[in-house]
Amino acid sequence: MVNLSFLGGAGTVTGSKYLLEHGGRRVLVDCGLFQGFKALRLKNWAPLPVAPHAIDTVVLTHAHLDHSGYLPLLVKNGFRGRIFCTESTERLCEILLPDSGHLQERDAEFANRHGFSKHKPALPLYTQDDAERALRQFAPLAFDEAHGVPGGATLRYRRMGHILGAASVEIGWADRTFVFSGDMGRYGDALMVDPVSVEQADYLVVESTYGDRRHSRERAEDALAEIVGKTVHRGGTVVVPAFAVGRAQSVLYYLEKLKSEGRLHRALPIFLDSPMAIDASDIFCRYPQDHRLTRDQCRALASGAHYIQSSEESKALTANPMPKVIISASGMATGGRVLHHLKHYAPDARNAILFTGFQAGGTRGASMVAGASSVKIHGEYVLVRAEVRNLEMLSAHADCDEILRWLKAFNQPPRRTFVTHGEPAASDALRHRIEEELHWNVAVPEHGESFELG
Repeated sequence: MVNLSFLGGAGTVTGSKYLLEHGGRRVLVDCGLFQGFKALRLKNWAPLPVAPHAIDTVVLTHAHLDHSGYLPLLVKNGFRGRIFCTESTERLCEILLPDSGHLQERDAEFANRHGFSKHKPALPLYTQDDAERALRQFAPLAFDEAHGVPGGATLRYRRMGHILGAASVEIGWADRTFVFSGDMGRYGDALMVDPVSVEQADYLVVESTYGDRRHSRERAEDALAEIVGKTVHRGGTVVVPAFAVGRAQSVLYYLEKLKSEGRLHRALPIFLDSPMAIDASDIFCRYPQDHRLTRDQCRALASGAHYIQSSEESKALTANPMPKVIISASGMATGGRVLHHLKHYAPDARNAILFTGFQAGGTRGASMVAGASSVKIHGEYVLVRAEVRNLEMLSAHADCDEILRWLKAFNQPPRRTFVTHGEPAASDALRHRIEEELHWNVAVPEHGESFELG
């Protein structure tokens, strides 16, 4: 028997951790942070039900923190095995994980200095040094090749188009095939490649972020042109909380396209205020096989914005009253420099706050998109009078129809399919569609649930 346990990513879009166990060996697929509601974030501080030193191998699907962000703590607490991933995932983790540790240290210091934490003193979950140590255990692998991993399993990565380096994972173990979709990208995306089909699996774990909805068919550039043009016309600034890896590059691409077509004024200043997103944009251009852009388009992507590196430059940008576009992390407004911009710009009705994808429950982004009149930032409530929009067609996640399209490429039904990485309504809606349209055996696991797979 092989045992599959859902230690995260069940009933929520965050904290992905799937544990395979066979013959006394353990493989952990993804190792993500919980984000959003406080009850979820507290799970990051709780010990795992399996000792980190007892895990043989970690296999990452991609670099986003809800899939990789727990790794520094896993290593700190005793994990000594290798962390397998694709090459571009390793490059992105080299900037994402240390930045995560740095932000946690900075947030703890800020809370202690201003006295708004309930903990005395506030402590970071892990540090930048912890993240640097975890990176030493990374072992990048090529796409579309079978690789042996400890414990007698084999591993194959296929491109999924979600972000640079994102992959589905196929693990062959104990004469069975286990496939994990990871986060699934879009078909026909302007930047990223289409998700690569999988033909066979005995057991399948599939994401369901948008399992209950379809993306708008409105073109992303049309929506951007409308809201940016309208905001600038009334003398306002557009603040774009964007995921530093993936969405920041997409927004830059569309804004540059609109300028080149004359739909936005060439002189409109665009600022990328995220050192991490700046580094990610550079990595983007180094891996052309993972996306659709030409070398010239990559160069235009890199030159289309003013890069803000230092915190002093960021503060000066906030104080500058000229109409402009500011792209800054994080994408759900959970931390980072974008919080300072929101504190300044959200109270003014001339401005716009433009989100670019899924907003997990319990995040500031979800509250603002739902129409909150104020949000709490750095211990104080900030009024939200700016126009708030969420352009979900910019999301890097497949919608329900695209997920079904990927599933229909299997040449026979898996013995069992597990629907994860979604809010409860989304996961259950996708379960229902798979049962009704494909007639597969489907389950929606709960957090901590385990299954014996024969």
